[in-house]
Order: sequence, then structure tokens, then C-alpha cells
Amino acid sequence: MSAANRPAGNRPLSPHLQIYRPQLTTVLSITHRATGIALTVGLLYLVAWLMCVAAGKGPYYAFLDFHQSIFGRVLLLGWTFSLFYHLCNGIRHLAWDAGWGFELRDTYLSGWTVVAGSIVLTVLSWVVGYLVR
Repeated sequence: MSAANRPAGNRPLSPHLQIYRPQLTTVLSITHRATGIALTVGLLYLVAWLMCVAAGKGPYYAFLDFHQSIFGRVLLLGWTFSLFYHLCNGIRHLAWDAGWGFELRDTYLSGWTVVAGSIVLTVLSWVVGYLVR
């Protein structure tokens, strides 16, 4: 019996996502897309800040109250990490575009380097930001 004539109950099924163990490359790819979305939301936040600055003291101080709250700082921390992650992973992709780093060992090494570099750059920028403040 050909595949087209098989009854629906006898069709071979693809393994579901629950069967596969997530690989580092998969997680990094999904995270790259998620950080891109987060950066877009962060851009909207920046536009809101500029609009509040242009609107006067009242809206600006209301924005500052939110921005300086715990929730506002957590958002800013997330956007900072997103920026550095997206930057580091983008550099990794540029290396791939040049034909470098396709060996499995190199792929995992560059992946972990992206994660570590993003964390280090985020912490470093926050430390410098608080010291300058």
C-alpha cells in the first residue's frame, strides 16, 4: 500500500518536540529571536521616554518613577542583556557567514562564549553605570 493510500491511523509520525533533548544551538537560536523581540519592545520604551521628555516635567517624572522602580530596573537589565546577547550572537553569525566555526566543537565553544560574553558585558555595564552615577 502506498503512503498516499494508507489509513490515517497507520501513518508514520514524526517524533514530537518532547522526544528531543534541546541542543545548545537550538536554545541559542530561539534566544536570539527572543532578544530581537525584546529589543523591539525596548525601542518602544525608548520612544515612550522621548515622548515624556518632550511632553514636560509631569510626564517625565511619572516615567522616571516607573523607570526607577524595581520592575523598571528589571526590564532595563533584561534589555541590557538582550542587547549584548544579540550583539555577540550576531558577531557569531557573521563568523559563520564567513565560513568559520562550523565544526561541532567550535559551534559549542562559540555558543558558550556568546552566553558568557553577554553576561560579563551586562554585569560590567551595570557596574560601570552605577559607579558613574
